[in-house]
Amino acid sequence: MIVVSSCLAGLEVRYNGTHCLNQKIMRLIEAKEAIAVCPELLGGFSTPREPAEIIGGNGEDVLDGKAKVIEKSGRDVTELYIKGAYLTLKKAIEVNATVVVLKEYSPSCGSSMIYNGEFIGEKKAGNGVTAALLKRNGIQVMSEKQFSDHFEEIL
Repeated sequence: MIVVSSCLAGLEVRYNGTHCLNQKIMRLIEAKEAIAVCPELLGGFSTPREPAEIIGGNGEDVLDGKAKVIEKSGRDVTELYIKGAYLTLKKAIEVNATVVVLKEYSPSCGSSMIYNGEFIGEKKAGNGVTAALLKRNGIQVMSEKQFSDHFEEIL
């Protein structure tokens, strides 16, 4: 079983109420080979919601209490991101996920790149909170690009 970010499955759950449909992922959902999960909704957010970025580090730093996830207005939403990450990990374990495909750049789901924490659209290397937790627990995490590039191998 593959776990995928809900927005990649075409669900309008991104912070601004949009999706990022990936046709290959949609095929897996339709074939019941993948399930969609949104860590931010699991954490307690609604759609739409204010944009948030990791301030002072990356997802690993958030998990270690060294960085925070802050909304653009300044509200600290770190605990909701951590809650969503743990509930996503629980779901991945429940379904015995072999891989988790996450939306790049997100403070939850970024698997190699996240926004730099300045709310200016610039990115930096790093994991989001959920990606970091899944990786710490030995679960293979991929971006949608990595997944698409290796689609045939994964199946």
